[in-house]
Amino acid sequence: MKKQWTGWGAGQQPQQHYLIQPRHLAGGGDLRHVTEFLRASGWKDKSSGGRLVFDSPDSTVRVGYDPFTQPGGWTISGKPTAQQDAWHATFGRQVPVEIVAGFTDALTQPRSAHAPNVWAPLRQQRWKTEHDGQFTATSPDGDAFVQFHTDQAGQAHWFAGARTEHGRTWDATFTPTTPMYLIQAFTTALADPQPVMRPRGHVPPSNRIRTTSVSVLPEELSAWQQARITAARAATWARNSWGTTRPRRDPAPGPYSTASRARSR
Repeated sequence: MKKQWTGWGAGQQPQQHYLIQPRHLAGGGDLRHVTEFLRASGWKDKSSGGRLVFDSPDSTVRVGYDPFTQPGGWTISGKPTAQQDAWHATFGRQVPVEIVAGFTDALTQPRSAHAPNVWAPLRQQRWKTEHDGQFTATSPDGDAFVQFHTDQAGQAHWFAGARTEHGRTWDATFTPTTPMYLIQAFTTALADPQPVMRPRGHVPPSNRIRTTSVSVLPEELSAWQQARITAARAATWARNSWGTTRPRRDPAPGPYSTASRARSR
């Protein structure tokens, strides 16, 4: 019998956390936001020596995180198949886990029948787009970007990044063969206007962010985390049991849904 994920908090006293906007400047966050979802989706944990490694159930995709090398961070690689060339994506250590999860969660789900549109989520959130030899979308605050250009061989290259007053904070790169639906999943998570939560002591030192202090009971934090894990297990069970297309998912409640104890800083 599988162990029930019991959350990442402990104790009974309310704990101070911060809701951070914009999310692209929130800092890396807890890696388990990504890895526990993969585990619940049936991915195989091959981690060792402090390096995280998860393989997809069919062993065609590997998600890894290296905390030791420089620059380190996330590497996601797909093996060549009959339908797809090999591909590779990287995310720096300070890419918020909620944005990384937009990409990695999509690896666990059936593809949409609709053609992917990487720019649509950005335009919907009023990102500015321009074309000066390459296509660039810039966040409303000017601190994040997504860029696309084609090389002389006609291959498409995608980049993304964010910066604060202290300089560049993270980068993300995608090889020309990276499936477009995955890049769209990334831009959807990147442009999401909802704040993300970080515990006290993990708020980036930047004047570009807006924070809201919240008191959170460990059981509340555990419930939010468990809802995400439960959703992954339910979707995996449905696919394995019935072989259906993507099951309907009600969005799990997020940390920003409880605002009664919030105060802006």
